[in-house]
Amino acid sequence: MATTKWIVDPAHSEVQFKVRHLMITTVTGYFEKFNVEVETEGEDFHNTKSIVFTADVNSISTNNEQRDTHLKSADFFDADNHEQIRFEGKDYEELKPGFEKLNGELTIRGTTRPITLNVEYHGTVVDPYGQTKAGFSVEGKINRKEFGLMWDAVTEAGSVVVSDEIRLHCEIQLVKQ
Repeated sequence: MATTKWIVDPAHSEVQFKVRHLMITTVTGYFEKFNVEVETEGEDFHNTKSIVFTADVNSISTNNEQRDTHLKSADFFDADNHEQIRFEGKDYEELKPGFEKLNGELTIRGTTRPITLNVEYHGTVVDPYGQTKAGFSVEGKINRKEFGLMWDAVTEAGSVVVSDEIRLHCEIQLVKQ
């Protein structure tokens, strides 16, 4: 069977992260520039040969310029030396129809670690322009310190400023090439 290539439709996709701030609220951020490339056998995502996701660290946005600048600094992502975040999918396992686990390797700030993401496949359709598209919701959690994002601060009252756990949420629409 022939290999099918898929690329992200950036107008209909988003990559978000959520982190607890002062342990009382959640701050949401996202990457404005990212790419997803997938290769499958035919159009069957259960026979995936390759999944590669990259995000441009300099495109990070939390709707706060000062915080975004801090996140790009050496305290966090060190964008001057590590321009991209990269995920390579290794194993796509169906749990039940429409729900899968995607195991792979995530690289942040030069550190690569295995992670598992929960994937919900929403189906494949042909849009009004004749393009074949597939939709997914992807969720997971990482510990930022495992990737070298070590900056910490504690308030005078002893509260942690930024949690170690980062929740990931992506809505991805792929276009068949």
